[in-house]
Formats: sequence, C-alpha cells, structure tokens
Amino acid sequence: MKRSWDLGDFEITLREIIASVTIIAVMLLIGFGIAGRIEAYQMDKNAEYYKAVHISDSNMFRYGMDTNLGNAFVYGNLQAVDPVTYPELGGEYMYVKKVKERYTMHTRTVTTTVNGKSQTRTETYWTWDKIGSEDIHSNQIRFLKIDFSYGKVSIPSGDHIKTIKESSNIRYKYYGCQKEYTGTIYTSLKDGSIAEHSEFFPNTDIEEALQKKTSGVGLWIFWIFWIALTGTSIFGFYYLDNQWLEN
Repeated sequence: MKRSWDLGDFEITLREIIASVTIIAVMLLIGFGIAGRIEAYQMDKNAEYYKAVHISDSNMFRYGMDTNLGNAFVYGNLQAVDPVTYPELGGEYMYVKKVKERYTMHTRTVTTTVNGKSQTRTETYWTWDKIGSEDIHSNQIRFLKIDFSYGKVSIPSGDHIKTIKESSNIRYKYYGCQKEYTGTIYTSLKDGSIAEHSEFFPNTDIEEALQKKTSGVGLWIFWIFWIALTGTSIFGFYYLDNQWLEN
C-alpha cells in the first residue's frame, strides 16, 4: 500500500491522513456542541420575537410605551426633526459624514524574473488616502409621529452622496442617510420610551422584519466559519513536519 503522496511543497503520509480524520472528527464534535447552543439560543430568541406585539398606530405606540407593553415590532415613518447638511453639499440629511482624502504617492518593491534571474526594482503608485473625517447628525428624530433623541433608533448605514475636489490632490467624500425612511423597528416599549439603539429595518414591513429576525442565519454563518477553520487546521497540520507520527 502506498504510504505517502508528494504534493509539491509537502508530502502527506498515510499516518497523517489517519490523524487528520481524527482532527476532523474532534472539530465536528466541538462544532455540533457549539451549534447546539447557538440553536437553543436562537429558539429562545425566536419565541421572544413571535410573542412581540405588532404596532402600526401612533396612539397604540404611545400607549405601549406608557404601559410598559414590552417587546414590539413597530411600523412607521422615521424622519429627522432637524435635518443637517454641509453648505457645500446642500440637501437635507439625517446624518452626514465628511471624509478628507489626499492623493498620495507610495513606493513598493517589485521582484521579477528575467532569463532565470531575479531583478528588483522600486515602483511608485498613487492612491487616495483618508487623512481625516468629521460627521454631523440631527439632534431629534421622529418615529410614527413621536419624537425621540438621536440614537434611540439605529439609523441605516450611510451611502455615498457626493465627492468634491478642493484641489488636484485634496478631495472630500460625503456619506449620509436621507432625512426620511419608512420601515419597522424592533424594540422594547417601557418607561414611556423605547430601548436605546432600537434596530431599524428600512423599507420593510412587520412580517418581513419578523422573518429577518427568525431566519437563523447565525447558525449558517457559524458552520461556514467552522468548516473553513477545520479545513485550515488540516492544511496547517499537513504542512508541518510531522516526523513524530512515523517514529
């Protein structure tokens, strides 16, 4: 029976293959244990999400906050009460980030092989590099006709709005959120308000938000990560000099 296989940079022996099967078995055993805990946690959270109240009326929203109604999916308009902008940008936004970039020259060493001989040279290249940033946002937001301080709702991530060049080597890139959205928040209604950083799903109704919260995507992400980690571990094991297995 063949006891080793030459794969160029390293050689795999039969004993290494047998040992790697053991490693895979152990990794899978640990993975199923972790996945079981993730699944149990997700089931508990799903029960919480399915029990949450569905609200799309301003009066019911206020009543729920005043009576400590608890977890809820609430559908409505989210808007900036006092929208912001930069003079040079114009428009109105809930949040704007201004990033300053400089066109900068860099050098790198490049090695090439010509007629079997290695030659090294220094190469220059240019990139726009971030050298500073600042941001502004509204102080108050309004959701379903009720005002809250900025930060009560996690606003959508900002999109690129505009790029303005100050000179040939300085420019400003602007990112921001529009001043109004329609969507659903998942939050806890208590003490006359909502939870800090309540999760917001733009352009999403309550049923769609519920589906997103109960999708179980976390378990899929874990298995993708765990399988990749297992594969990397096996490759690293093969790459090592495992002479101790042959003794």
